[in-house]
Amino acid sequence: MHIAQNWRLKAQRYRLVGEVCEHCGAKIFPPRDICPNCSHSAKESFEFSGRGEVYSFSALSETAEKFQRFRPYTMALVKLEEGPLVTAQLTDVEPDKVKIGMPVEMVTRRLMEEGNEGIILYGYKFRPMLDKVA
Repeated sequence: MHIAQNWRLKAQRYRLVGEVCEHCGAKIFPPRDICPNCSHSAKESFEFSGRGEVYSFSALSETAEKFQRFRPYTMALVKLEEGPLVTAQLTDVEPDKVKIGMPVEMVTRRLMEEGNEGIILYGYKFRPMLDKVA
């Protein structure tokens, strides 16, 4: 991913900003401008809570070179509280501790380094939900 593309996607990658359909109210992530449910315009921004649960997952031990530093790691489909499914890496959890239905929350973390310049790209990952301290 190039720097300009990463800059354009910063709201989506750092704050989980998607869209909401003005016609049917569907919450959409990633943003698509056209609602996949009803095909109407969906240009109104919507910031997701970042909370959800593991819908499905797979532990990876063989990865592309730029992701070697994270091995082994778990990729998951996370069902957000607002409805959409998001594909993301899980962090702060051992692969054998991941369970379907496990509550998770979005965090911003390092995704990869790009090119010879070593530009670090950040984005969303999910970790197990931390217990709230009263």
